[in-house]
Amino acid sequence: MKTPILATRAVALVAFAVVPALTACASGGAGAGSGGSPAPDTAASRTTTANQPWAIKTREHVDLWLHGFAMLQDDTARVPFFRRGYRDQMVVLKNRANVTTLLDANREKLRGRFAANRQLEQAQFLALYTANWEELGQAVQLFLQAEGDPSRANSQEAAVAIALFAQSFPTAPDRDWLRLFMQSLQEEKDRYYHNYWVQQQRERGAVIATLDDLWQKTYRPKMQRFLNNTQQSTGSFVLSLPLDGEGRTITAGKRENIVVVTFPETASAAVEAIYVFAHETAGGLAATTVNDNTSPSDKRSGLAARLQSAAAVRTGLALLERTAPDLADGYARYYLRAIGAASGASPRASLAVAFPLPDTMLAAISRQLDVVLGGI
Repeated sequence: MKTPILATRAVALVAFAVVPALTACASGGAGAGSGGSPAPDTAASRTTTANQPWAIKTREHVDLWLHGFAMLQDDTARVPFFRRGYRDQMVVLKNRANVTTLLDANREKLRGRFAANRQLEQAQFLALYTANWEELGQAVQLFLQAEGDPSRANSQEAAVAIALFAQSFPTAPDRDWLRLFMQSLQEEKDRYYHNYWVQQQRERGAVIATLDDLWQKTYRPKMQRFLNNTQQSTGSFVLSLPLDGEGRTITAGKRENIVVVTFPETASAAVEAIYVFAHETAGGLAATTVNDNTSPSDKRSGLAARLQSAAAVRTGLALLERTAPDLADGYARYYLRAIGAASGASPRASLAVAFPLPDTMLAAISRQLDVVLGGI
């Protein structure tokens, strides 16, 4: 899923880069945790073949942020945002460890705000703009101290950071929600999630190694022309524990891109991450197709938004059929399984039935891929 946030990642990174200097001078105010700014991660990330385009990475603070949303909001998307049963699994694991945190204690209060502010769902993207948990906490602190008003910033960069958060948290009750959410996540991290995350990195080390080998030696080279010609020549390919078939994507120029996808549970399933990567990087082309082939009334009625999910799935398949056809059936089975549908004897035919699109859109997707893959 592409970010709907208007500010580019490049601008936002500049803004967040100055956050520590700005907040270090601040006194009082609302920090990310009950004691102010959070401690930095000690095992916050993992990166493989960092000198290669689209290196495989993991990011603890991104997983923690998305984990918070997964534990609170109802996932009603056709293609799920979060792994099926994720919330129940986490509850079982925490009960087994005899751990209760503020995220559990404040769950109903935090859940209630989603009905009042639909933009909270879009706040899932905000962690992608920061490098680690400390930086995210400092950015939140800056936003809360300014009471969401960019004009109260003491630099243009800080104003950009504040404006970015203000899109998801425009009112005082929204800012109160964010303050409570961050305090709850801080305790969740300290008492449970950090240890869980580190354990998962150890247990899934073979997944990362297998995926990195498949991606860098075989499938990235096959997809590189498409990536180059859609302004996505490189970026960060991030694996995330809570996610399912809908990734989280920020595109902002040829090199400033982040694609966050599902983190497969076993090495034999490592290719699933490439399926979601194809779905995400094809999302821009799918969005263009839907926009160009729907009327203003279609957009007002919500039809265009409903078509977008099917268009993204079908465009991802079309991309793999042209660049890595050996992955096409597996991709179709993966997205059918994501929505609880059977794949049958012909997974791609079943996918076409499960994610129908008008013939005009399918033809437009084909033409766009011809143009993109036909370029230098």
